[in-house]
Amino acid sequence: MKFSRVACWIFSGLMLAVSGVYAQDATHPTASGKAKAPAKKSKPVAKKTAKPDARAIQAQREAEARAQAEQEARQRAAAEAAAVKQAEIEARAQAEQEARQRAAAEAAAVKQAEIEAREKPLREADELIKNGKPADAYRLLEPLEFDRSGEVRFDYLLGIAALDSGKPDKATLAFERVLAVDRNFAGARLDMARAYYQLGDLPRAKTEFETVMTQNPPEAARLTIQKYLDVISARENAKRTQLAGHIEVMAGRDSNVNNSTAQSQIAVPAFGNLVFTLNPSNVKMSDNYTGLAAGAEFSHLLNDSVAIFAGVDVRQRGNRSQTAYDSISVDERAGLSFARGAETFRIGVSANQYTLASAHNRDTAGVNADWRHTFSPSNQMSVFAQFSQNRFVDAMKVNDFDQSTVGAGWLHVMPDGKSALFGSLFYGHENDTATGGRADGSKSLTGLRVGGQVSVGDNTELFASLGAQHGGYDKYNAAFMKPRVDRLHDLNAGANWHWDKLWTVRPQISWSRNTSNIVIYEYDRVDVSVAVRRDFR
Repeated sequence: MKFSRVACWIFSGLMLAVSGVYAQDATHPTASGKAKAPAKKSKPVAKKTAKPDARAIQAQREAEARAQAEQEARQRAAAEAAAVKQAEIEARAQAEQEARQRAAAEAAAVKQAEIEAREKPLREADELIKNGKPADAYRLLEPLEFDRSGEVRFDYLLGIAALDSGKPDKATLAFERVLAVDRNFAGARLDMARAYYQLGDLPRAKTEFETVMTQNPPEAARLTIQKYLDVISARENAKRTQLAGHIEVMAGRDSNVNNSTAQSQIAVPAFGNLVFTLNPSNVKMSDNYTGLAAGAEFSHLLNDSVAIFAGVDVRQRGNRSQTAYDSISVDERAGLSFARGAETFRIGVSANQYTLASAHNRDTAGVNADWRHTFSPSNQMSVFAQFSQNRFVDAMKVNDFDQSTVGAGWLHVMPDGKSALFGSLFYGHENDTATGGRADGSKSLTGLRVGGQVSVGDNTELFASLGAQHGGYDKYNAAFMKPRVDRLHDLNAGANWHWDKLWTVRPQISWSRNTSNIVIYEYDRVDVSVAVRRDFR
């Protein structure tokens, strides 16, 4: 069976070969030069169709290859560009991060250096205090007070240095700033009490010590505080009765001893502006003068909060030539004082006798009261009220009046403990009580006063004050045909020089000017003087 199949395949192959030879011979010309037409036509057609197909395919393949290569090149270029861009972004990010890190490190280093610079004087001061050199510590810290006051650690070290180097007044101010930030700082309050004790302000020292005792201090501190309280109690008992006094001599020149107008002739509207010539005694006169003053003050504690007081002051002034204006003034006062913590209330009576040219001129009697509240060692407020009867003698009784005044004031002590600023406002009324009435009637007045004191060195203070007052009368002045209105301004400035704890020299100058819508009441005055005072305690 297999053999028959093989034989068939061989035979088929031979037949195909013979057919191919025949077909080839048919495409060639015969001996006669003629070829068969069909064979002649089919051969060229086969050649023409096969060759264009191969080239097209080849061209197509080459175009596809080129396109593929170009696409791959573009892809590679895009990938390379993206990689470069990503690398640049990463490089920039890395550089920015490194710059931020360097800046942060530099800022941290600067901040650390600043902290170190600010901490250095505190460490040094602390070491000096621990080594028993508080004065050196104070000299180190004091120049920094303006910039660093308000920092608890700085103020506390400054207060300790001041207290331990003999400056309790400055220590209280530093401790006050500490306690303003931290009221429960027991150490600062204890040292504040010590400072008050050194200043001799026993009531405040006692209050601060007792406050610390309520804060459950350590046993050692409790024992120390109790010793202070025992000493304070003993000293208070020993000083229940106090007596102080002073004497003062002065000399000066007054440009207007009689407080009178400088005009010698006055036009009076009631008489058709007829000009009158004033008596020379009613025209401004200047003169040199000397004076003497003395005073005494007594106080006695009835208990821890109530005291009685009394005092007297005498002032005499004699002019060199204008003796008609020599004067003696005697002031007496007495009353009760109530003190509790930061509150002090005083009520009392007062009297004055005024003598002019050796003749009794006026008597004054009154009552007064004032309340003071101490907010801190630096700030104190007061409210006051007073009533007085002013009675003149003989022909001067036409000037009798009662005066009522109320007002409020503020005192601020500067950080050095010796300089201070003050101010006050007041309102008053003079009720006309004269027989027949005063020419201008009753008077309402308002005023203010401001001033201050500045320490220069350890034994000198400069002081100054400025006052302004407006007064309006309610009666129509018959001679000048209008109600009187006055405006008074004054300025006082000088210095206190203490050559000793009990001796003071005080040069000063005082200026005042009263302007009025009635010319006869206008005047100005300058008083220059030097006084020497001796205190007794």
